[in-house]
Amino acid sequence: MCGIVGYTGTRQAYPIIIKGLKRLEYRGYDSAGVALQQKDAVTIYKKKGKVADLEDNIGTSNVAGTTGIGHTRWATHGEPNDKNAHPHYSASGKIAMIHNGIIENYAQLKSELSKKGYTFKSDTDTEVLLNFIEEIKTNNECTLEEAIRIALKRVTGAYVILLIDNENPDTIIAARKGSPLVIGVGKGEHFLGSDASPMLEYTKEVVYVNDYELAIVKPDELILKNLGNEKITPMYKSWIWNWPL
Repeated sequence: MCGIVGYTGTRQAYPIIIKGLKRLEYRGYDSAGVALQQKDAVTIYKKKGKVADLEDNIGTSNVAGTTGIGHTRWATHGEPNDKNAHPHYSASGKIAMIHNGIIENYAQLKSELSKKGYTFKSDTDTEVLLNFIEEIKTNNECTLEEAIRIALKRVTGAYVILLIDNENPDTIIAARKGSPLVIGVGKGEHFLGSDASPMLEYTKEVVYVNDYELAIVKPDELILKNLGNEKITPMYKSWIWNWPL
């Protein structure tokens, strides 16, 4: 199983994401990575191996930023190595995405994109889906949110996806079908995870995202919609769990 973590708020995102990924190590994985929104660009660090190997690889690199996403990967499409580790950049380099699950029709989508001139840096279904989303965004001159909705109507399989992009530097867009996604609600900040363990020391109020729902997550706002662009009222719950902090 893969693990995902996300944060947007006023704190530095990197320490929260790394700690969260370590909390999810029980799920099993073969590589790890983070993407951070830094000024006008998204920066990705990723490495085959454990979260500790990722930390060593990052070393003293600049990890400043208050919005970011992180991932521990269990290889499905493509062998365990640095290039197949998540997050992935879109073709333009403006969007980064992590993904849990399997896109069953990725070969068809990849063929369509290849005919349009796309090339791929990894062997993953994740990079295919990300470039499919960006292709829709470019061709339709629409928002990333709308492009995700359109793309996911074509997708078969299971997924949780988290995306950050240059145009919306404090926003994480997430969507779910078949794989779990929890959003923790704080004061001027939000946390995302495969389960509640990465966020328990920061908040006890969480929202469980349902299948076919899309979340637009900002420091001070959480919007849930279905794939038909209809808003859904978030169901807030108090989470009590004696997790070793």
